[in-house]
Amino acid sequence: MNVFNRLMKNAAALVLVLITAGTAAAQKKHTAPNIIYILADDLGIGDVKLYNTNGKLRTPNIDRIGREGMRFDDVHSSSAVCTPSRYSIVTGRYAWRSRLAKGVLYGYDKPLIDSSRLTVARLLQQNGYATACIGKWHLGLGWKVITPGKEPVIDYSSPITGGPNALGFDYFYGIAASLDMPPFIFIENDHTVGQPATVKKWGRKGPAAADFEAVNCLPELTSKAVAYIREKSQEQRPFFLYFTLPSPHTPIVPSAAFKGKSGVTEYGDYVMETDWAVGQLLKAVDEGKIAENTMIVFTSDNGFAPYVLKTWDVEARGHYPSMHYKGYKADIWEGGHRIPFVVKWPGNVPPGSTSGHTVCLSDFMATVAGMLHKPLPDNAAEDSYNILPYLTGQSSGEIREATIHHSIDGNFAIRQGKWKLELCPGSGGWAKPRNAEAFKQGLPVVQLYDLEADIGEQHNVQAEHPEVVKRLMALLQQYVNEGRSTPGKRQKNDTSVDLWKKVYATK
Repeated sequence: MNVFNRLMKNAAALVLVLITAGTAAAQKKHTAPNIIYILADDLGIGDVKLYNTNGKLRTPNIDRIGREGMRFDDVHSSSAVCTPSRYSIVTGRYAWRSRLAKGVLYGYDKPLIDSSRLTVARLLQQNGYATACIGKWHLGLGWKVITPGKEPVIDYSSPITGGPNALGFDYFYGIAASLDMPPFIFIENDHTVGQPATVKKWGRKGPAAADFEAVNCLPELTSKAVAYIREKSQEQRPFFLYFTLPSPHTPIVPSAAFKGKSGVTEYGDYVMETDWAVGQLLKAVDEGKIAENTMIVFTSDNGFAPYVLKTWDVEARGHYPSMHYKGYKADIWEGGHRIPFVVKWPGNVPPGSTSGHTVCLSDFMATVAGMLHKPLPDNAAEDSYNILPYLTGQSSGEIREATIHHSIDGNFAIRQGKWKLELCPGSGGWAKPRNAEAFKQGLPVVQLYDLEADIGEQHNVQAEHPEVVKRLMALLQQYVNEGRSTPGKRQKNDTSVDLWKKVYATK
């Protein structure tokens, strides 16, 4: 009997080896890399230990991506809030060129991306990739509205149009918008998973599935993402997974397994769980034997949300999510849009490397096109630069001519080299002084900072350098007029663009 058992055990081990080898061989049959893009929600650059060695939070899995790949130190979301940043990731275009001049969308808002526009998912789909979006969408959906209004009556049994499936994603599983925005129900492809049967509240109140609980959202989405990786790792076709975490955005709802684990309030626990989710995906990649042919990107859609401090004051405990940068989410200052950005791609990105070059989240689409060796049409990715030379260590110069930043109030800034010009007298967001107060104080209508000498944006030198203000203002206006900030044929913005948002500041 012992001999028989030993033979059966050896046979089972051989089968496992053959299956594993077959999986790895299947993935090696295609040379195009798998791409996993992980986007956190409201995670501050100082929340990641790799960036903030003095921080109180531990993020070993996010850190691992940077240690095994490249850490970028000067990366910016294209806006200081989430919807416009997500728009730029998916389209390679600044969202202020669309109808969204300020603010964000909500759960019932119409699609922001025209279904005819080329997206990064459609580009990859056209080039043989399986594509999936799992997580928070927040770019508008085409609900069938029975009765319009602030709280519309929706026919949840009808197909949802204009969402991820209409924009190049083969598969979607997630939520409509932020976790504090109704409807509180999962969506799979173009239908809700069940019907809202009750009303719940997480920050905002609205229709909810009876079994939907905010605390279960991150684990559920992580489970779906892991299952997707496991499935696709056994196929010959390369895949693109856009995994958009709902955390650590409010509501702050760490699972029971993480409560109290960080020692830095429940916000710290939620960041810890966010890092765990990243680790689950890394584990799935390793177990699928596809790590050598997979690019993994981790970043955040904007800076840390300051309203978290009202209940979970991590700063009082010595943890600073914005580090030494001024401002927070929503602001035009660096804390609003300077974000963590790490990339792991074995054999292409040197392990343990760093980059100080300026990068924007809109650069993803042109970078993917560069990886595919495919030219982009003139009417696509108008604000996207190919940063592949940075990733592979083949460029030491600046690829971007300049970068445009945007605040929740719709205020603009333009960054070129060490200079940053901001077209508002205050924060452009929620930090003090807000624009209305700054106007009352008689502060200059523009701010100019030398970030090499003053990364904390403490000394407005616009009066001392009028020539820099004039030059950057002209370049910003050129980018608006041309409908693009990259070389190419002139394009049209979807609407007129107002560079001076005084009207918004006084509302």
